[in-house]
Amino acid sequence: MADLLDWRPLPDALAQAARIATETIEAELAGLVGPVPEAMIYAAKGGKALRAFLALETARLHGVSPQGAAHAAAAIECIHAYSLIHDDLPCMDDDDLRRGQPTVHIRWDEATAVLAGDALQALAFELLGRLECADAAKVDLVLTLAQAAGVRGMVGGQAADIAAETADVPLTLDQIIALQAGKTGALISWAALVGPRMVRADQAALRIYGDCLGLAFQIADDVLDVTGDAVLVGKAVGKDAAAGKATFVSLLGLDGAKRRAADLITQACDALSGYGDDAETLKDAARFVTARTH
Repeated sequence: MADLLDWRPLPDALAQAARIATETIEAELAGLVGPVPEAMIYAAKGGKALRAFLALETARLHGVSPQGAAHAAAAIECIHAYSLIHDDLPCMDDDDLRRGQPTVHIRWDEATAVLAGDALQALAFELLGRLECADAAKVDLVLTLAQAAGVRGMVGGQAADIAAETADVPLTLDQIIALQAGKTGALISWAALVGPRMVRADQAALRIYGDCLGLAFQIADDVLDVTGDAVLVGKAVGKDAAAGKATFVSLLGLDGAKRRAADLITQACDALSGYGDDAETLKDAARFVTARTH
């Protein structure tokens, strides 16, 4: 299967994932003009494409080519991009910078930002409908992405995060873990299960990997909010502390948060042992999550 993603350095694999996801989204929007489709493509570009990579790489582990999984990779990037557009709005986190560029509502306006986010969310499910896999697998992918993106997952986690900003009592560590499992972890976990879901294979190992990776990713974000450079991170830093939010760093301390993230990465990599050397790029991705500067 020469067209599969063979093991390669992680930067190459991430770059390929970004290209595949972006080209798939652009192809779906080809011929459409106006600020909304322009903003959709703008928002989908420039990120790490970690979620698209996870979709493609776990598909590879299960014998599915990049072409076969491209629509799933693009779908998860659509959901992620939509969430960032809305998260940056004045009514939410009120950010002017994302990925080193003006946020969508700054580049265009708030109405365009809302509509572009809405359209990206809808496009994600249209893309999944174009997957070439068994109908049962396709339905499972649609249903689970809806759950991961909705009130049971990302939206629910975001709502809890907003409520915590004005709560009289700061969240406990267990409450933060539950919150972040929805806000950040749900989409990462979904991406890590694309491969086994497409071919109806066992999900246990990659579920552990995805859950550990998602939590480690958020801890790393909390660390970057304290230690990161806004230029490298591509968005404002220090906002959590300024808002008095309870985070992994505020509850565990900087060193404690780093240790917790490192432990999670070890668990994620250990979960992949059954895949042997074929999972080396996924292990590299796990290590990248806590080593990244943005």
